[in-house]
Formats: sequence, C-alpha cells, structure tokens
Amino acid sequence: MLDEFAEYLHERFNYGHTSAAALYEELRVPGYRGSYSSVREYLRPLRTIGAAPAGKQIPKVRRITSSMLRHPDNLTDDEQIRLKQVLASCPHLEATAGHVTSLAEMLTERLGEQLNSWMSAVATDDLPHLHRFVRGLESDHAAVRNGLTLPYSSGAVDGHANRIKMLKRQMYGRAGFDLLRKRILLSH
Repeated sequence: MLDEFAEYLHERFNYGHTSAAALYEELRVPGYRGSYSSVREYLRPLRTIGAAPAGKQIPKVRRITSSMLRHPDNLTDDEQIRLKQVLASCPHLEATAGHVTSLAEMLTERLGEQLNSWMSAVATDDLPHLHRFVRGLESDHAAVRNGLTLPYSSGAVDGHANRIKMLKRQMYGRAGFDLLRKRILLSH
C-alpha cells in the first residue's frame, strides 16, 4: 500500500520529518488507506541507515500481467507507456508479450489454422513457461484447434454444471438428494 507514497516518504524523511505519526497523518490527506503501523515499519530501516531518495519503483507482477493480457485499446496512455518501458527492459518478457498477443488474436478471431505456426514460434524462443503451455496444447491438439476454429461452444453446458456444483456446495451436509433435485429444477 505504501508503494505509491514511497517517494514522498523518502523526501519528507530526508527533510527531517521523521515522526511516523506525523507522516501517517500527512499520507492520509492524499488518500493513503493503510495503517499507522505500516508507516512505522516502513520508516524503521530508514532511521538506522538513513533515507536515500526512493528508487524507481518496479511495477508489481499483477499489474504487468494485467496490462499484457488486456487489449491495447483498453489501456490508458500511462499504462501503455509503463508497459512499453517494462517490455523494453526485459527481452524475455517482450517475447512473452508478443506470443500472448498473437494467441489472443487467434482466440478472438478464430484463427485455428495459425496454431501450428504459433506453437513452432514459441518452441524456438527460450521461454520455458510457454514451452510447458505448448506441451499441454499438444496433448489435445485436435480439440484445441477445433476450439479455435469452429463456432460451436460448450459454454452453456459448462455454466449449468457450474451452477449445479454451486448449489451442491451450498447444501453440503444440510439436506439430501431430494432437496438438491428440487432446487436444481426450480432454479432453472
């Protein structure tokens, strides 16, 4: 929670404002929602070694993957710039992003005929995490290719199965099969 306020904390600490309580109150004004103890714990090492200016913050993994998996049109300008900076700093991540983008294009535009070339491109790169994913696709290649090509979907059937499992979990240990059957039939 303090990541976005780290630069401010370092700056204030360097100017001699070392009271955790005072800094906590200052942080609440721009929107800090964390606890006083978090601020105190953050300042503890600064008291022993002294505060240097806050370094450039590395984005969280969740933020990077979220930006990589979203359509570029749905990213703000700042998010696009940050993503380009992160990808430029790591060639493996840039290659992964390229493969993810081309797979997303295959999924959304039903381009199953490009699956084999995509899998070959992934195999030539040094990306072990994607190699495992490709091995999983190879184990059921025909079904994956059909799923990327044909307009048919089992989404409705899967949705009903998921709904039935949810009802079953809600009733676990409370009632028998007869009540479960009635709830399934009446909730339809």
